[in-house]
Amino acid sequence: MNNPFQTSSSHKSTMSLLPLRIDAHHHLWHYHPAEFSWIDEDMATLRRDFLVNELHRELLTAKIDGTVAVQARESLVETRWLLECARSAPIIRGVVGWAPLGANNLAEILNSFDDAAKLVGIREIVQTKPDGYLDRSEFNRGVRQLTSLSLTYDILIQARQLIEATRLVDQHPYQRFVLDHAAKPKISKDELEPWKTRLLELARRPNVFCKVSGLVTEANWQHWTLESLCPYLDVCVEAFGPNRLLAGSDWPVCLVASAYSQWWDLLARYFADFNQDEVRLIFGENAIEFYRLSADLGVSS
Repeated sequence: MNNPFQTSSSHKSTMSLLPLRIDAHHHLWHYHPAEFSWIDEDMATLRRDFLVNELHRELLTAKIDGTVAVQARESLVETRWLLECARSAPIIRGVVGWAPLGANNLAEILNSFDDAAKLVGIREIVQTKPDGYLDRSEFNRGVRQLTSLSLTYDILIQARQLIEATRLVDQHPYQRFVLDHAAKPKISKDELEPWKTRLLELARRPNVFCKVSGLVTEANWQHWTLESLCPYLDVCVEAFGPNRLLAGSDWPVCLVASAYSQWWDLLARYFADFNQDEVRLIFGENAIEFYRLSADLGVSS
């Protein structure tokens, strides 16, 4: 099966002249305890606002040229707020918002974003849903509407849901999917299987990409090392190759285990032996291609 989302060689040769770094996954929020109940006592440092000004300082320190902001709440209000943030902060090149894919009025909801040029995709927080959620006919009807509108879908699941995600993808060969945080392998427990086998199977579908993000929060927060993460990064590379990996931070969630620049330094160390073209793909060009971001990129002062 050919990959319908493969970048043309002429496009890639032009893009390779641009050494861009894109954070393909971060969040912004106004903190409200009732709406962020998943932030428990162990994550108490996240119980505050994380807004564009602070993000911008992090980006400058880490030398990141653009970002994709991803929803953290299942809220249309938040989606519209993220789009407002993106309009006022050019460095946010795309927004992955939320919409209720199973809703009967989904078309009306999506059409309300017609003027939102930076809405590039949709995500639901499936990791907390009951088994079988991705098999629901109304959910798959919603995914077909995303395909018709050229919107991507971020798959946010736990490792146990990989088989279900594979069934989803098989129903939508022309939809662009990206797996968030590599489906959250159990790094803190040193478990590779069955996550590895299931990830490799999902990756056989060429319309699925994968974000190397969020891994430090699946490891031991105080004692993780590059060496402890390498087996999981190795599997991601084996499964998706440099052409379908997107580097992201999962900021500010990553802060419970890693400073922002520290995460990017770790990725730079891991990918140090890859060739220059592969590094450019993973750290920026794949995100630009997958999310169809603006080619006019650069840090805004």
